[in-house]
Amino acid sequence: MMVMMIMMIMLMIMQSKKKNKKKMMMMMIEMMMMVMMMMLLMMMMMMMVVVVMVVVMMMLLLLMMMMMMKMMMLLMLLMMMMMIAIDRCQGYAIYTI
Repeated sequence: MMVMMIMMIMLMIMQSKKKNKKKMMMMMIEMMMMVMMMMLLMMMMMMMVVVVMVVVMMMLLLLMMMMMMKMMMLLMLLMMMMMIAIDRCQGYAIYTI
């Protein structure tokens, strides 16, 4: 499941490189939505470690993309979202224990 997800994202990035910046933004938003959905799924499955790993991977991927695009605002927003996600995961972990 995770491997498929990564493959899909890679494909999306490859496709977006050919197109213009507006479409690139749309792709980014779509990717974010997908990531959020996946994280929700993972949380429901109570796989905290996996969620955190995925989050870190996504952050790295997006950071690399951001450096090319120089969109610091979006990066900050992403960071905040990721922080909230990790916080939620930790909360779930405490509840399960």
